[in-house]
Amino acid sequence: MKGQPNDRAIILGEYILEHKATVRAAAKQFGISKSTVHKDVSERLPKIQPQLYPLVKEVLELNKQERHIRGGLATKEKYAKLEQQKHKY
Repeated sequence: MKGQPNDRAIILGEYILEHKATVRAAAKQFGISKSTVHKDVSERLPKIQPQLYPLVKEVLELNKQERHIRGGLATKEKYAKLEQQKHKY
């Protein structure tokens, strides 16, 4: 998804808003770095689509607040799988 940074910022903003996606998920979807996604939506988007930016920012803030919960669930799942494997053998 290389090309025009301003176009990319709008596409990323719309994707994040539509899918309630994290920066990491958007980066993976479009094959670009998390740094690029973050720069596009936090620096470029407010300048080129000021009406879209607050909506995207709201999603990103919510994701940031929930980050510790997702991390805890991932860790719980990891150890549950390890425990299942231990009892299999």
